Amino acid sequence: MVPLDWYLILAAVLFTIGTIGVLISRNAIVIFMAIELMLNAVNLTLVAFSHLLGRNDGQVLVFLVMTVAAAEAAVGLAIILNIFRTRESVNIDDINLMKW
Repeated sequence: MVPLDWYLILAAVLFTIGTIGVLISRNAIVIFMAIELMLNAVNLTLVAFSHLLGRNDGQVLVFLVMTVAAAEAAVGLAIILNIFRTRESVNIDDINLMKW
């Protein structure tokens, strides 16, 4: 059996990679992928603690997080696609909708 610490370390590494991806990247699609990686790290933590405590609350919460992630991906990618059609770039520095 794999100890809980290993799951938490893996989740921390995934969350750190996602955070670095959000902070460093200038591509909107890469930023969305990094956010998804961070949400998956949280899901891993929820499932690990749910298994440790012997309850299903964490696993039910994972379905809620996955639903929010799917909605975020669908709406976010639709927005990015619309911005790409008008600006022809997904670079965050080039996208400023408030500028004339």
